[in-house]
Amino acid sequence: MPFSFIRKFSIKDFDIGRPLGKGKFGNVYLARERKLKVIVALKVLFKSQMEKEGVEHQLRREIEIQSHLRCVSVASPSFRRIQSGAAVSHMTALSLCLQYMEELADALLYCHEKKVIHRDIKPENLLLGYRGELKIADFGWSVHAPSLRRRTMCGTLDYLPPEMIEGHTHDEKVDLWCIGVLCYECLVGNPPFETASHTETYKRITKVDLQFPKLVSDGARDLISKLLRHSPAMRLPLRSVMEHPWVKANSRRVLPPVCNPHH
Repeated sequence: MPFSFIRKFSIKDFDIGRPLGKGKFGNVYLARERKLKVIVALKVLFKSQMEKEGVEHQLRREIEIQSHLRCVSVASPSFRRIQSGAAVSHMTALSLCLQYMEELADALLYCHEKKVIHRDIKPENLLLGYRGELKIADFGWSVHAPSLRRRTMCGTLDYLPPEMIEGHTHDEKVDLWCIGVLCYECLVGNPPFETASHTETYKRITKVDLQFPKLVSDGARDLISKLLRHSPAMRLPLRSVMEHPWVKANSRRVLPPVCNPHH
């Protein structure tokens, strides 16, 4: 749907299909707009639950942020197919993983240039478009922050960077840490600092206790190690993620970069 197309929708405009995901504050359904026949993911929120938890401000912030972003929209989900051990070859899984890393870095570069920090990058919040391109979803924990300095504790435990756990101010570089965790989970099948208890996970994150199984290549280790740095200033920049030799050698990107206005 072209961005110049502006119209107020109501629930009557959609044919509602199967559920795509469920959460504490709402559900997401596969839906089709009746006139344009466009397939969308429709997010239905539980108003009473949001009021009970006092998170209406978070919804307003998510709407405001999404209204300012023009390249990271919502489409059909299936990032989990890489993790789930679906019937694909190792090389296919690798090229898909790298494609997603490259596209994610590009999309986040766009967000950061718009002064938006996502803060909750994880497989559940990454969706696939019609042509297999990656799209970021769920900006519920995002901030539109001109100062780029925040102290809020948010996001998913396994993806929290050290600065959030330690209560320090944080900026857009929290998303760089999340890319590193995501890349590791995509290749290995579980997050790098996962343990049976929250306390132990916190300890491993703050120590950056990063251990690689033998199956992880040297190129992957190099990229992930440069992203999972305790010091945010030392983390590999997004543009360097896109240009990393291991990424460029293996990525099978579906579409050319479109989110970064400098391309």
